[in-house]
Amino acid sequence: MKTSLKPLVKPNAIAVVGASSDFRKVSGRPVKWLIEKGYKGKIYPVNPKAQEIGGLPAIASIDDLPDGVDLAVVVLPASGVVQAIRDLGRKGVPAAVVFASGFSEIGEEGCKLEAELREAARASGVRICGPNCLGLFNAFERVIASFSQYVNGEVPAGPIAFVSQSGAFGTAISALARSRGLGLGYFVNTGNEVDVTFVDAMREVIEDERIRVGAGYIEGLKDGPGLCDLADRAMELGKPLVLTKVGRTGAGARAAASHTGSLAGEDIVFDGVVRQKGIIRARNEEHMLDLVEVLSCCDLPEGAGIGIATQSGGAGVLMADRIEELGLSVPRLSDATQAKIQECIPGFGATANPVDVTGQFVADPKILSESVLHMLDDPDVDVGIVWLQLMEGFADTLVSLFEDIKARATKPFIVAWVAAPDEAVKALRKRGIAVLRGAEPAVDAVVGLIRFAEARRQWSADREVRAKQQLAQVVIPSGDGPLSTVDAVRVLKSAGVSIVPTEFAASAEEAVHAAESVGFPVVMKIESADILHKTEVDGIRLGLKMAEDVRSCFADLVSSVAQKRPDASIDGVVVQPMFKGDVEVVIGLQDDPVFGNVIMVGLGGVLVEVLKDVAFRKCPLTPRDASNMIDSLMGAAMFGAFRGRQGIDRDALVAMLCRVSELGAATEGVLRELDLNPVMLTGEAAAAVDVVMVRHPRQVTSVSDSKASSGLSAAALMEK
Repeated sequence: MKTSLKPLVKPNAIAVVGASSDFRKVSGRPVKWLIEKGYKGKIYPVNPKAQEIGGLPAIASIDDLPDGVDLAVVVLPASGVVQAIRDLGRKGVPAAVVFASGFSEIGEEGCKLEAELREAARASGVRICGPNCLGLFNAFERVIASFSQYVNGEVPAGPIAFVSQSGAFGTAISALARSRGLGLGYFVNTGNEVDVTFVDAMREVIEDERIRVGAGYIEGLKDGPGLCDLADRAMELGKPLVLTKVGRTGAGARAAASHTGSLAGEDIVFDGVVRQKGIIRARNEEHMLDLVEVLSCCDLPEGAGIGIATQSGGAGVLMADRIEELGLSVPRLSDATQAKIQECIPGFGATANPVDVTGQFVADPKILSESVLHMLDDPDVDVGIVWLQLMEGFADTLVSLFEDIKARATKPFIVAWVAAPDEAVKALRKRGIAVLRGAEPAVDAVVGLIRFAEARRQWSADREVRAKQQLAQVVIPSGDGPLSTVDAVRVLKSAGVSIVPTEFAASAEEAVHAAESVGFPVVMKIESADILHKTEVDGIRLGLKMAEDVRSCFADLVSSVAQKRPDASIDGVVVQPMFKGDVEVVIGLQDDPVFGNVIMVGLGGVLVEVLKDVAFRKCPLTPRDASNMIDSLMGAAMFGAFRGRQGIDRDALVAMLCRVSELGAATEGVLRELDLNPVMLTGEAAAAVDVVMVRHPRQVTSVSDSKASSGLSAAALMEK
C-alpha cells in the first residue's frame, strides 16, 4: 500500500544528498534556493568532503542525519542513486526527489537501473519523485526541491497546482503562468515516474484548501483508473482539472479483431474518458492557462447563456460565431433588458446581444459599466464577456470600472482586452478579474467554465445513481479467443442486452427448424471462430422467406465461404429473423491498456471504420453519461425525426449502452473485445443483430456446453 505524499510536498526538514557548495551547479541550487526563498524548516546538506555549505553545517553521510527528516533531495549521479535510496529507507526518511538522468530514457541499461531503483524504493518504503526530473516546489511553505530555472525568479504562491511529466516544457508553462500573474501554489515534475505518478502527485496537491484549480501536462498516462478516481475527488471538492495531453494523432489504433478494437487509439479513448469525468482538455499551453485563469477567478455559472458587450460590432459577431461553433448559443436579451441598455448607450449602438456600447463610453465610462450590469442581470445570461482594445490613456479608469462591475454583479464575467496596457492587466488580475488577450481565447475559456459547471452539476445529480449501480451477473465460458455466437448471445441476454432471437444450426434441416422457430423471413450467417466479420467473406444471406430457401441456401453458403477461406473451421450457421432499423449503430467494448474496459458507440454499421464517428467512455455508464455520449457524435441528428420519419427510441439506446457498460465493468480482465454491429434502432426498440465477443488469452473458470463448438468440416456440414 502506498504511503502519504505529505512528506514529499510539505516536509518539515529536508536533506540535500550530494549537496555542493558551488551554488552555480545543479547540486548546489537546492540549498541556495531553500535558503534564499525562505524555507522555515531544517536544511541538512549531505557531503562527506565539506564542512559547511551555505553557512549550514554539512552532514558526512545519510546515516549521520538526525531523526525527523521528511524529504531528501538526491543530487547524486545515477550510479549512486539506488544505494542512497536504500540508505534513506534504513534511516527512516519517507520521501525523495531524484534529479539524475541515465535511467529508462537512455535504453536497456538504463531500464535495468530503473528497475533496481523501483525495487529499492519498494523495499525501503521511500516514495520517489523522478528520476530524470526537475523536482518540485511548494510556494506556500517555500519548499524548493528543484533545480529549475523558474526558481531563479519570484516564486509567487497562488491557487493553481501544476503537475507536469515534462521538465523543460513544464518550466516554460510555469514561466508563462508567472508572466500572466498566475501564482502556482505547487509545481511537480514527475519525470520517469518510477514511483510517484502524475495521478499520485495531483491527488496530493489538489487536496490543499488553498488550491482552486489543478493543471497538468501529460505525455503518457499510466494509471487510467487512478485518473478517474482523481477526477471524482476533484469534482467532490469543486476543483476543476485542466489537462494538456500530447499525442492526439501519433498513436494509431492497434490491430484488433473488432471494429471497437481497431478504432480504440490511445487518444480517442483518453478524450472520451476525460470528457465523461468532467476534466477539461486544453489544446496547448496558452489554452490551458486561459482556462486556468478563468476557472481560478470566476464563480461557476448556473447555465450556458453568454452575454457579450463590446466597443466593436465586428468583435461581437466574431465571438458569437465562435460560441455557436462550440455548440452553445448567444441568447437574445429580453425586451426589458434591451430597454434598460438603450437608455445607457448611444442610439447607434446595439442592444440585443452582442451589446455594442460603441466608443462613446470613453467620454462617459458609465455607458460601459451600466450596460454590462444590465446585460448580466438578464435571466438568459449566465456569464459575460466584455471586449475592448487599446485604451492606454484610460487604463486607470477602466480598472476602477471593472472593479465596480465585479463588486455589483451577481454573475461571473471576464475581460477580453486586445493590446491592453500591461499595468492595467496586472491591476485587474490582482483584483481577481480574468483578462484574456482576444476574442477567441476569451470565448474558448468561458465555454470551458460553462462545461465544467455543467459537468459538476451532472456529477452531483448522478452521485446516488453511481452509488446504487450494480454490475451485470454473467458467466463467460472458459477458454480464450472468440466465443461462439450462441455463447455470446447467452452472455448478452444474461446481462440484459437486447439482441434478436438467434439459433445455431449444423445442418440444413436444423437451419429450417431454426427458421421456423424464429419466424420467417430470416437471415442466415456463417458461424466460424476463424471468421469474425462475415461480410468480408460474403457469409450472410438475407430475406429467406420459406423453408426451401433456407434448405438450399445452407449448402450454398457453406460451400461459398469454404472456397474463400479454406483455412477456416466452419461450425455451421446461425439463423435470425429479419430485423430492419431506421438507423444503424455499433456498440462495443475494448479492454484499454490504460483505462481498462471502455465502451464505444458510433454510427455507420459496416462503414464505422470509414466514418469513424465514434465516442468512448469508461465503464460503467450512468444514463446521463450514455445520453451525453450519444450527443457527442457528429451524426447525432440522425437519431431525431426528419422527412416524416419518427425519431429512434432514445431511451432504448441509452438503456442498451448502460447494460453493455455494466457487462464491461463486470468482465474487466476477462473480455478483450465486444462488437454489437449493427445495432438496429427504430422508434420502438434497439436490438443488436450481430455479435463478436473475444476473451483474453487465459482461462476463466465457468460452465458452458455450447452446441456451437463442433468445428465440423464444410464437407461434413453439407452432407447432413
